[in-house]
Amino acid sequence: MAVDYKKELNALIELILQEKASDLHFSVGAHPLIRVSGTLIPLIKKPILTDSDVNAFVKILMREDQYARFTELNEVDFSYENTEGVRFRGNAFHQRGRMGIALRLIPNVIRNYEELNLPPILESFTQRSQGFFLCVGPVGQGKSTTLAAMVNTINKTRSEHIVTIEDPIEYVYQEEKALIDQREIGIDTSDFQTALTASLRQDVDVILVGEMRNTETIAAAVTAAETGHLVYSTLHTNDAAQTINRIVDSFPGDQQDQIRVQLAGSLIAIFSQRLIPHITGGLVPAYELLINNNAVSNLIRENRIHEIPSVIETGLEQGMIDMNRSLARLVQNGDITVENAFTYSNNPKGLERLI
Repeated sequence: MAVDYKKELNALIELILQEKASDLHFSVGAHPLIRVSGTLIPLIKKPILTDSDVNAFVKILMREDQYARFTELNEVDFSYENTEGVRFRGNAFHQRGRMGIALRLIPNVIRNYEELNLPPILESFTQRSQGFFLCVGPVGQGKSTTLAAMVNTINKTRSEHIVTIEDPIEYVYQEEKALIDQREIGIDTSDFQTALTASLRQDVDVILVGEMRNTETIAAAVTAAETGHLVYSTLHTNDAAQTINRIVDSFPGDQQDQIRVQLAGSLIAIFSQRLIPHITGGLVPAYELLINNNAVSNLIRENRIHEIPSVIETGLEQGMIDMNRSLARLVQNGDITVENAFTYSNNPKGLERLI
């Protein structure tokens, strides 16, 4: 009997919503899997997937041009929305010659800081007219969700032109006070750098760059922030100090002093976050916040990045947030276990003194 893959996909999407899962995986030789509260769970009542099963799901999930690109390149990013308006960010790939798919659920409702358990100080970084704000952390730690909350704050409060450049588009904004243009790589523009450069000719106020993947994009983003625009972006780094080093090290040696000067002048803040399993289920964020003040600006300019963690620890009065203090507070509030606090800490010895 032929399988109705469209019906099967919709049933799996219903299950994801019901179980409050974040991800869905298709892998040849395995049951479909969902991720709930950070843990992968095989759906053992569903049959083990074959090559033809995964290929059928790929064809449903992608447009024809994306499928052609996937056939040529063996991997592709895409977005998918079903008839009920449930959206996913997806990546299809090959492993050991077989296809695999990873889907990340994108909530329809853009939640606010309180709902996301994020610090209220983030709202202050939406009130700037220019500068460079970075949200960093490993893959799947809620960076896009945090930036969506910030962009939506501007949308609700200011009549400005916002351009988002994404691969693929994740959150879809409902325009309120702002004009919002959302551009997808591969559909609306060829790459991040081209779209960023073009945005400067589009009377833009706020630019969201989904990810800074190369030196050219970083350079264009910093220049946009320097020339009177508010720029938000992400990097896959672990903390503020590593983020600054990553940006500077991506440039050739003879350009590094210049990018330090530009970064020292344009940076607003770096927010690093991790999603940690809550004791009662679900995930809760722990975070670090570096705010660029005169001391931080001098450290960046003088290449004394290794001193930044100390500045964060002593900068509480200015609103800075130390990751270990964030973890310790979650433990003291009964949100996370001590074991998980140490697992997610970059400085376990420092955490010992706080718990």
